[in-house]
Amino acid sequence: MADYSKHIVRQDVPVARALEQISSLGQYLTLFVTDDTGRLFGTLTDGDIRRGLIDGKPISEPVSQFMNPNFRFLRQNEYNTETIRRFRAQLLQLIPELDDDGRIIRIVNLAKTKALLPVDAVIMAGGKGERLMPLTRDTPKPLLKVGDKPIIEHNVDRLTRYGINHIHITTRYLGEQLEDYFGDGSAKGISIQYTREDEPLGTIGSMRLTDNYQNDTILLMNSDLLTNIDFEDFYEAFRQQNADMSVATVPYQVNIPYAVLETNEGAIRSLKEKPTYTYYINAGIYLMKRSMVDLIPEGVYNATDLLEKLIAEGHTVTYFPMLGYWLDIGRHEDYQKACVDINHITL
Repeated sequence: MADYSKHIVRQDVPVARALEQISSLGQYLTLFVTDDTGRLFGTLTDGDIRRGLIDGKPISEPVSQFMNPNFRFLRQNEYNTETIRRFRAQLLQLIPELDDDGRIIRIVNLAKTKALLPVDAVIMAGGKGERLMPLTRDTPKPLLKVGDKPIIEHNVDRLTRYGINHIHITTRYLGEQLEDYFGDGSAKGISIQYTREDEPLGTIGSMRLTDNYQNDTILLMNSDLLTNIDFEDFYEAFRQQNADMSVATVPYQVNIPYAVLETNEGAIRSLKEKPTYTYYINAGIYLMKRSMVDLIPEGVYNATDLLEKLIAEGHTVTYFPMLGYWLDIGRHEDYQKACVDINHITL
């Protein structure tokens, strides 16, 4: 998310100076009034200033005398998608997120954000991409460009548009290039942390190597996917089903070019002429409760291993049928397709 520090003003600043600050904003003409520790006390607009002047307050007075003390905000880790939808319905744009002490953590622009999901994301980016050699000889597969930016950046930007601003990237092969490319994420207004695998740990084993997740829900995805999945719909389905883990799926149809007999104990029960069967394949995108990470053993472990373990132990494991675009970029023909498709899809 963008840096909205220019929207913050101290409560003791003269309102004349605050008016100049509002005039320089260009759009989203709201200031958030704080003390010197960052605690939020009110909001200030040009309308608040006009009303104060009409009431006879001198323009030399501090903004604390003009501000609106009744403001809307998000409390860290206590909001949900319904809260965001209500704010959108009220045509609100800039919303501050506060910690338990009332300090501003970030300012969210609802006009530019699809959602605000209380989720950490883990992107698996440690693979060598051997099937894409020689393209991956000196470049990690996630940094291969599709359109105007690398594969993984399409995913980071999409996560960010859904308000997911705590992202963990697991690296191994040429991982320093990924760290150099994104840095700490501040250029995108997010936090990116890295987990380096000394040896391959499967598709989920490295999640045990970090314990600083900020939210109670974690989204895990492969870095080499090109997709426009609706993360909000996925999260809402996960929450409403009270799932422990959910996997995004892609429908895959199998056309049988012959008549198929359905039989039982030697008798034909029905006949289907050239039927089409729909199956659901694993899209490599998962949501899980943070507590599920504790069930991942040390060493090599895959997401499918965890799915099977949870099913066997009676946990709630669900699936989410994707309706949008999805492509796993694993082979040269997949990469070539992605480079063409990127010009015709909206991510």
